[in-house]
Amino acid sequence: MLDTDRIPPKNRPRRHSFVEDAQGLLTGTTMAATGLVILTHLGLVTGQTAGLALLLSYATGFSFALMFFVVNLPFYWLGYKRIGPRFVFKTVIAVILVSAFSIWFPDLISFETLNPVYGVALFGVLTGAGLLAIFRHGASLGGVGILAIYIQEATGFRAGFTQLLFDVCIFAAAFFILDTRAVLLSMLGAFIVNMIITFNHRKDWYVAT
Repeated sequence: MLDTDRIPPKNRPRRHSFVEDAQGLLTGTTMAATGLVILTHLGLVTGQTAGLALLLSYATGFSFALMFFVVNLPFYWLGYKRIGPRFVFKTVIAVILVSAFSIWFPDLISFETLNPVYGVALFGVLTGAGLLAIFRHGASLGGVGILAIYIQEATGFRAGFTQLLFDVCIFAAAFFILDTRAVLLSMLGAFIVNMIITFNHRKDWYVAT
């Protein structure tokens, strides 16, 4: 954790302005939603709550936007209690934007040719970069990350392990809905997302709040 007391006041991290947060969340959600358009065009899934929403969408026929909004609802209270109202407010906005964009964007873009391997790589890069923008402006796309932080604080069980176990369950369930090749491609896309976040989401590199 950054010890701001040892930093001269003029050099201490400052809070993002409203305009900075707005452009950051808009940029991040646009990139994440575009990645999801690519993923759904290929008929694939991903991890975390977005992956759960996609599986439910494929299984029930309901839209991803509706499923994504609904599956995140139980996690907002946890986020409010453990992280704070500012974080939850921004997260709700981010989830609403991604849900809305996932309905709108398929009317703006289509793919005559899209190699699946290139498609999942492009999904991974876009979504990873989009999530970085969202994280750096004090929000998330809800769900498992909030639960993982709560479990870690309550029990000491590492948040990363909770997220990993959830993703294992998502991809295991995907084998009952998608063919093996689709699941393996989906896992590749999720791996790229996670690697981009792992290598780039560091508080000592970016200290604005």
